[in-house]
This record gives sequence, structure tokens and C-alpha cells, in this order.
Amino acid sequence: MRVFLMHPDRDFEFELEKVNQRFPHKQVLLLPAAKAALVQDLELNTLWNAMAQGDEFLFEVAQQAVLSSLDDPDAIRYRQEILRDCLRHPDIVRQIYRIPIQAIENKHRHWMGIFSSYPSSVLSGAREMLEMFVGLLKALKKLADDHAEEFESEGFRRFFAMIQQELNDEYFAVVKEHLRELRFTGGVLLSAELGQGNEGANYVLRRPNHDKRHWTKRVLARRSRVYSFALDPRDEGGARALGDLRDRGLNLVANAVAQSADHIDGFLNVLRLELAFYIGCLNLSEQLAQLGEPTAFPEPAPASQRRHSFTDLYDVSLALTMKQKIVGNDVNADGKDLVIITGANQGGKSTFLRSIGLAQLMMQCGMFVPAESFCANVCASLFTHYRREEDTTMTSGKFDEELSRMSSIVDKLSPNSSILFNESFAATNEREGSEIAKQIVSALLEKRVKVFFVTHLYEFSHGFYDRKMADAIYLRAERREDGTRTFKLIEGEPLQTSYGKDLYDRIFG
Repeated sequence: MRVFLMHPDRDFEFELEKVNQRFPHKQVLLLPAAKAALVQDLELNTLWNAMAQGDEFLFEVAQQAVLSSLDDPDAIRYRQEILRDCLRHPDIVRQIYRIPIQAIENKHRHWMGIFSSYPSSVLSGAREMLEMFVGLLKALKKLADDHAEEFESEGFRRFFAMIQQELNDEYFAVVKEHLRELRFTGGVLLSAELGQGNEGANYVLRRPNHDKRHWTKRVLARRSRVYSFALDPRDEGGARALGDLRDRGLNLVANAVAQSADHIDGFLNVLRLELAFYIGCLNLSEQLAQLGEPTAFPEPAPASQRRHSFTDLYDVSLALTMKQKIVGNDVNADGKDLVIITGANQGGKSTFLRSIGLAQLMMQCGMFVPAESFCANVCASLFTHYRREEDTTMTSGKFDEELSRMSSIVDKLSPNSSILFNESFAATNEREGSEIAKQIVSALLEKRVKVFFVTHLYEFSHGFYDRKMADAIYLRAERREDGTRTFKLIEGEPLQTSYGKDLYDRIFG
């Protein structure tokens, strides 16, 4: 049985690595530098904590799902349709999710001997697991029978159809009969051959020949002669020898039953894993609804197109942190490769840039986005290059560190990628920083990389503005005449001032 709730043709890949040898049981997703920068710059931990609600497993699944972007619009829509079903029927989805959770709790509560080296213990443990699984599978089948018609997505319809087809009444009847026989209440019937040195060989477990005569005839009938023996109750050696013979006969069937239990266990684990992503999305949706914030399912476009338009796009991490509605922005950057954002200090430029990155990642993992509407092309990869504060771990100056990070990003860039710059190359003087930024951005545009650039470098921003490029758009943080920031971005020519005097007057009066 396959789940197929994250991908239409394969299971969701979930890989955790051990932190180090000192903590062999502590596992996390080890991130490369570029993804670690995304986590830091876009404040992704805030998003994942909201999805997890304190559940470590949900956090890990959300982390891997968001960072494992889909680059096929059809694959994104496949997940979106499943998530729509989850949002329409959250209680049913949570009931399904509790089934694999219950399986895990039952295994922890009752230690089962499936990992024993003795076939009889393996058989007993596997049988107990199967008996427990049968009850949970029946609950899953009932949910499918009761609610399958309410779901519309291809993924859920295929999942419920598989459950109804595979877990029919005949299946449960056969399993019940097998489990009854595997208790061997009438003893174990074995056959064997004499091997070398009169040792037993080729032990085979046999199905008992059930006597179909009426019970009165069985009681009154003359019993056939058999060769038998009885062990003394204190004969420990004889008991061990018989136990060894019994285990030889049970070895193959014990392995088969254990494999069956592992198969169902694997199915339930995958079901838990793939539903965990949608449970995280439900948790996030409920919190944003409480804040009165809008969400929308984005329209993904192919990577070769240049689409980026939205209404009321806001920074979801800021909304979750502030616990209140956040000012959103409306922009139409369709057909644009370059977006340069300038304007007043503390006017919402960095917040806007973060909202761009968060929405892109959320769209490309099949989630809704924090906006009234959103359309963008998928990108091959997403990078951030933010200004870093100088610290004791730096082995060189801030400007050297910026260039080094830029070099490592360039090594991984491919056409149709996106990169977000925030106050980059400002650690040197205006003229040098502008020239370096201009050359880097020009090279990126030649390689079909989409660029968002928040900057105070006037020579750089106005230099591009003067070129009247058709594939560029210029946004400016709005500032009213009295110095008030609206946190809205409007299209406009870059200005020479960032109105730092407003901050000075506010702080020093």
C-alpha cells in the first residue's frame, strides 16, 4: 500500500542525520550554508514553530518540506488540492493522523518481541503487532467508507480508493483466520527428515488436518495409535530441546509474519510522515485566521516565465511574532528580472523582502501564501545575501566576508534562480559598493537570475533607473510629509536620501 499524499508518484523523502557521536539519539536536519542562511534571513524557525505547535516531529517535517522545493507547477498544484481538502475537512484529517500516532503509542506501551532472536518470540511479537494493526486499519477503512465522497483532490481520492480496495471485508476475514491459527492452541505440527548423523533436517511447519466429523463421533470413535512421549515437569533440558525443535519449524513462518507486520508498520509511518506536513499547515492556518490575516493559494508559473504579482502580501513571520495584522503590499512585477527597493529607513523594505522569500518557499512546497492573491514563476533555487553584523568569528573584514559569501552563492547558481539582497556591499564606500553591486547584478541578469535588491546605494539604484530597462521595476518605501512611515511600497524613482534625520529627531528630539 502506498500513500502518495506528497507526490503523485513517490513517497516523501525524509532524512535526518545524527548531530554528532556524542548524542547518537539526537537527530536534526543538517543544512548546507545556503539553506542555513535562508533560515536565518527569512526567520523560518518562526514559521516552523507555528506549524509544529511544540511537536518536534511536525517541526522536522515542516523544515524538510519547506526547504525541499518543488520546481514543477503541476506537482505544486497536486499538493495544493490535497491541502484544500485538509482545510475543508480538518477534523477528518486529524482523525486519520491519529491512527499512525496510536500505532506508535501502542508499540511503546507494549514491548513486542519482533526483534528477538528466537523464532517463537518473533512470531508472538509480530502476531501481537498484526492484531493491533488490524484494529487501526479497520478504523482507517471506516473513515474511508464514511468520508471518501467528501474529498475532491486526486491525492485523497486515490488514497481512499486504495484503502477501500485493499482493506475489504475478505481481507480482514483472512487475516483474522490466520491470526487465530498462528496462536497454535492445538500445538504445532511439524515434519522433518533425518539428516547426516541422524540429525533432524528440513523442518517444515504443517497445517493441521482438521477433523470435520461431528463432535459426538469424534468422542466415541476409536483413537488411532500414535507414538508419543511425555516430559517430566522438572526436565529442563528436555523442554529446551523441544523448544529448539519448535523454533526450527516456526522460523520461516515467523519471518513471514514479521515481514507482514513491518509492511503495515511502514505504511502507517509513511502515512504519519506525509500527513504531518498538512497537519502543520492546518495549525498555521488556524493561527493566521485568529489574527485576521488573509491566505491564498498561489498560481505557480513555469520557471522560464517571469511572473510576480500579488495583493496584500505580508510577512507571515512578523505577523506570528507580533500577534497582530501586518501591513501588506500590492505589486505587479510580471515580466521583470530586477526589483530594486529603496526609500526611508525603517519603512518596511526588509520586511517586504522577507515576505517575498517566505511566499516563494511556501508556494513551492505546496502551501498557501500570506496574501490576498499571489502569482509567481517557480525558481530553480532561492538564495539570500543579507548584511551581517561583524562578530568575533569573522576571520576578515565585513566586506571580505560579503564577497566570500557571494562567491559561494555564485558557485551554486543556475538559470531561473532567485536571489534576495538586503543592504549588500554597503560595508565599503558609496562609489565602490555601487560599482561592485552593479557588476554583480548585471552578470546575474545575463544568466537569467531574478534579483530583488534592497539598498541605500544611490549611485547603484539610480544608475539602473537611468538605463530605462524594460525588465526592471523600482519600489520605494512610502514616507508622508510629516515623516510617518506607512510601511507600504510604491513605484518610484530612487531618492538620494533615506531620511535618516527622521530617526535622529525621533530618538534625540
